[in-house]
Amino acid sequence: MPGCGSRSSLSIEAVQQRRTGVACEHWEAWCGSGGLNAEAEVRRLGLRVRDGGDVMRVVLAVVLCLGTVGCGDDGAAGPSAAQQAPQSKPPPSREVESLKESPQAKPPLSREGESLKELVQNGDARSGVEPGQGVRLEKDVPEGPLAGTAPLEEHADRSAAMRSGFRKYLLQRLDISKQRREQARIDDWKQWAAQQRASLRRMIGAVDRRVEPVTMELVGTVDQDAQLVEDDALRVLRVRWPVVAGVFGEGLLLEPRGDIALNVLALPDAGQSPEELCGMLAAKKSSAYPWRLARNGCRVLVMTLIDRSDEWSGSAEVAWTNVPHREWIYRQAFELGRHIIGYEVLKAESAIEWLASRPDDAPLALTGYGEGGLVAFYTGALDTRVEGTLVSGYFRSRQTIWQEPLSRNVFGLLRELGDAEVGALYGPRSLVVDHTRQPAISGPPKAREGRRAVAAPGAIRTPKESEVAEEVRRCRQLLAGAGIEPQIALVAAQPLAAEVSQPALERLLKSFSLTMPQDAPAGVRTQVAIPARRQQRQVRELVEYNQQLLRFSNRRRGEFWEGLTPQGDAAKWEERCDEKRAYLWREIVGRFPDPKGQAETRSRLVTQTDKWRCYEVAMEVFPSEVFAWGYLLVPRDLAPTERRPVVVCQHGLEGLPATVINTDPTSRDFAVYNGFAAQLADLGFVTYAPHNFYRGGNEFRELQRLAHPLGTTLFGLTTAQHQRHLQWLKSLPFVDGERIGFYGLSYGGNTAMRVPALLKDYRVVIASGDFNEWIYKNATIDHVYSMIYHNVWEVFEWNLGQTFNHSELAALIAPRPFMVERGHDDGVALDEWVAAEYARVRRLYAKLGISERTRIEFFDGPHKIHGEGTYRFLQRHLDWHPNR
Repeated sequence: MPGCGSRSSLSIEAVQQRRTGVACEHWEAWCGSGGLNAEAEVRRLGLRVRDGGDVMRVVLAVVLCLGTVGCGDDGAAGPSAAQQAPQSKPPPSREVESLKESPQAKPPLSREGESLKELVQNGDARSGVEPGQGVRLEKDVPEGPLAGTAPLEEHADRSAAMRSGFRKYLLQRLDISKQRREQARIDDWKQWAAQQRASLRRMIGAVDRRVEPVTMELVGTVDQDAQLVEDDALRVLRVRWPVVAGVFGEGLLLEPRGDIALNVLALPDAGQSPEELCGMLAAKKSSAYPWRLARNGCRVLVMTLIDRSDEWSGSAEVAWTNVPHREWIYRQAFELGRHIIGYEVLKAESAIEWLASRPDDAPLALTGYGEGGLVAFYTGALDTRVEGTLVSGYFRSRQTIWQEPLSRNVFGLLRELGDAEVGALYGPRSLVVDHTRQPAISGPPKAREGRRAVAAPGAIRTPKESEVAEEVRRCRQLLAGAGIEPQIALVAAQPLAAEVSQPALERLLKSFSLTMPQDAPAGVRTQVAIPARRQQRQVRELVEYNQQLLRFSNRRRGEFWEGLTPQGDAAKWEERCDEKRAYLWREIVGRFPDPKGQAETRSRLVTQTDKWRCYEVAMEVFPSEVFAWGYLLVPRDLAPTERRPVVVCQHGLEGLPATVINTDPTSRDFAVYNGFAAQLADLGFVTYAPHNFYRGGNEFRELQRLAHPLGTTLFGLTTAQHQRHLQWLKSLPFVDGERIGFYGLSYGGNTAMRVPALLKDYRVVIASGDFNEWIYKNATIDHVYSMIYHNVWEVFEWNLGQTFNHSELAALIAPRPFMVERGHDDGVALDEWVAAEYARVRRLYAKLGISERTRIEFFDGPHKIHGEGTYRFLQRHLDWHPNR
C-alpha cells in the first residue's frame, strides 16, 4: 500500500490471535449471500494457510480482517497496519503493581524481594493478576540494561513511588512559597497593594462588571410579607439587590429607627441562614449579634451565602449528585475563570455599594464567620470603602488549603498571598481576627439514594491559636516594614466560641469609637421560617450565569486570539503562537523549572519478541523526588548506524506502561489499547510508553490540590517529565530526534492536547478518545458526559474556557501534523462535539495551506485505539517506509 511499511504476509493464526473474541453478528447472512470467496480473499490479502488449516478458519480470519479494512491517506481501501504486521509473542498483559505506597526504605528506582518472574508465575492479588496471566517472558532473556544506561532494579510499585515523589516535591514547593513570602519586603505599599488587589481579584474571579446603580428590593409574596418585624426600635425586611446580570444577593435588612451610627454587612457561615444569625429561629441558638447591633443604632444587612447542602446540585434531566452547592458552582465556574468566592465577593461589594449610598453617610464595617469570614476577609481587602472588618473562624496559615473543601481552592494563591499578605492589604484600616472554633466539616454530604457520589473530599478543622498568632505576626511585620502602623488585632477568647465572639465584636466597634453593652436589649424577635425557595434561587442564578458564560466562551477565546489569524505562511505560524504557548504554560498548566543537565538513566530488560526488545527505563527529573519512567521497545533489526523514528505511546486513566504493549487478545488492556506500542514496534518504529500521574484514584487527584495553590498543575510536572523523556530519547544513537511522534488515548489523549502544544520536539501528534468540545464538556449541566457529574474533580483548569479549547490547543501544535481518532460509540463525547471542534482545526490547517497535515478518522467502535488510519498517518509524517 502506498505510504505504508506493510509486511508481505500474515498467518491465519496471527490474525485469529489478534482478533479473538470479536464476533461477526451477521455471519450466517453474510456467508449465505455468496459474497465471500474465501480462497480469493486469502490470496488478495497475502495470507498464508499453514498445513492442516481448514476452510472455516480461513473464512473466519478473512471476515475479521475485512471488518477492519479502512481508507488510507490516498483514499484506497486496504488492511490496517495492525493486520499487516505478524503477531509477536505477547509482552506484559498488566504491570504487576499495587496502589499502596511502597515502603519508604525502598528507593523509587530500585526494588528488593520478590522478582517480577515470581510474580508472573505466582500471581499477585494486589494487582488482580492471576497465576499464569501476568507478564509473559521469553525464555533465557539475557540480563543487562540498554547500552549506555546503568542497571535498574525491579520495584514493587513504581507508579506509587512516582506519586509519592510528586507529593514530597509539591509539599517542598509549598514550603518554599511560604519562605519566599516571609522574606518579601514591601517598599511602596500603595503600589504593592494595588498590584496584589488586582491579582487577588483575578484569582478569585471577581472580575465581572456589577450592575449599577444598586437598588434594594423587597422580597415577598401575597401570602408572605417582606417585613418580618416592626417595632419602635427597628424593622426587619427580606430584601434582594442586583449584582451581575441575572444574579442577586439576598438577605435580611435590619433598619434601626433614628440616627445610624454604623453600616454593617454581616456574613454568616455557609451553614447558617440570615434568620439563624439574627436569632429568629426557635430551634437554633445564636448570639444574634446583628439584632443587637441594630438595636444599638447600626444598620445591618445580613447576606445569604451559598450553603453546603446538595439539594440542587444536579439536573432533573441528567442526574443528581452529592456535590455541595458551593462545589457545584465552583465546578462550572473554575474552567471559565470564575469562582464561588469571587461571586460572593461581588455580592458583598454590591451590598457595600448600596450601604455607602445611604444619605446618613455612616462608616462601613464587615463581619463574617466561617465561610462568611472568608468572603468578608477578601471583600475588605479589595474594597477600601470598608473601614473595619471582623474575620471570625477563618484566618490562619493557608499552607494546608489543599486539605480544605474544593470550593476554597484558589489557583496560584500561595505564589503571592497567604492570609498575612491579604491582611496587609488592609494597611491602616482596622482588621480584627477572631480565633474561634471553625465550622466542623469532615467531608461532603453522604450520597443519598438516587444521587451520584462524586463530591471531592475536604475538611475544615480549627487551627491552634499559635498558628493564627504567627500569621498575625507576619502581617504586622509586613506592614511595619512598609512604614505603616498595623491595625490588626487578634482576639482569642476562651473558651472558643463557634460564632463571632463578643470580645471581637467589641474590639471592632472600638475602632469606630462605639460601644455595645454585652446585655444590649434584645427586643422582640419574631420566630420565622427560612424561605423555602431562597437557597434554590441563589444556586440557580449562579448556575445560569455560569452557563451563560459558557455559551459565550467561544467569543472570549476569539478575543484572546485576536490578531493571530492564519495568513498562509505555515513556517511562521509556530513562532507567531509562541506568546500564547508561553501563556498556556505559565498561567494554566503551570511551569516548573526545566530539568537540569543529563540525568543518569537506568534500565532493565523486561521482555523481548522476535521483532523487538522491551526495556523498563527510569531517570531523575528533579533531584531526589521526581523521576520519569517508561517502557522502551527497540526493534531488533536496527542497522549499526540507523536512526529510526519514535512514537511515544501514552496510556490513559489508571493505566501503566505495560498496558499499551499488552497483545493478549483476551485481556481488557488489549480490548482498549490494541497493544498499539507493540504493534507500532512490529512495524519497525522505536516506541516509548511513559507513565503519567493519573493512577491511584483520589490519591492522585489530591496531588492536583497540592499543585493548584502554587499556580501549577500535574500536567506541569508531566511536561517536565516529558522534557526529560525527549532529552533522553534524542540522545539515543538509534533515534532520529527530528522524527518523534506522540499518540495517546483518553487521559493520554488529554496529554496529547497539552504536552506537545508546549514541547515542539513532538513532531507528529495523535489524540485518541479525548479530543472534543472540551470546555462545554467540563462546564455544562445539560449532558451526562459533562465532567461535573463525575468523580474527576482534578480535571478543571483555571480559566481555560476563556483562552483555549481543544482547537486552540491544536493551533499551538500546528503546523506540525495533527490527527484525531474517534470511535462513534466512545462515551467521552458526542460525534457532533468532536466534529464541530475539529472543523476549526481543519479550517486552520487549510488556511495555512497545509490541509494534508491534519486528519480525523471516525470508526464504528468504542473508546479504544483503532490503529488503522493513525498508523498510516505516523508512517507518512514520520517518514517511515521500511518496504519502499
